[in-house]
Amino acid sequence: MKIGKIHHVAYRCRNAKQTVEWYQKYLGMDFVLAIAENEVPSTKAPDPYMHIFMDAGQGNVLAFFELPNSPEMGKDPNTPDWVQHIAFEIDSLDDLLATKARLEADGIDVVGPTDHTIFKSIYFFDPSGHRLELAVNTGTPDMARRLDDVKWQMLEEWDRTKQAPQHAAWMHDGSHS
Repeated sequence: MKIGKIHHVAYRCRNAKQTVEWYQKYLGMDFVLAIAENEVPSTKAPDPYMHIFMDAGQGNVLAFFELPNSPEMGKDPNTPDWVQHIAFEIDSLDDLLATKARLEADGIDVVGPTDHTIFKSIYFFDPSGHRLELAVNTGTPDMARRLDDVKWQMLEEWDRTKQAPQHAAWMHDGSHS
């Protein structure tokens, strides 16, 4: 078996209607489907939910569940906020900067643009507290080849030492030019 693509990725949200409107307004995602049940189909648990699906482009679907009878949603207290996030690819640096300006104009805190050498990105949170990233690719084919050439060595070294391997230090030390 080989995976064809991700069918959808699902997260919890605080309010389904607010989530649909927010993703439409700030990320231009179309609302494509709503499913609501009073019983969970897979477990048969009596737990009403609203399951919404948003078009994230090119067949990618981002979905959310609103669960009104569950305790208030929280975060993993042992994982830093910057780790768990959803990253969306966009076409241009102009789009990145325009989106940043629109978010900030509405009082949404934005970090970045952050230069990752092979892409630039901004970070912010949706109304349910999910960290989002918008990224625009800036790397070259040579950069991609250089990273591909060392990925396995980096992984093996990390697995042995749990220290950051330096095979791709050029990405952040200014020597990538």
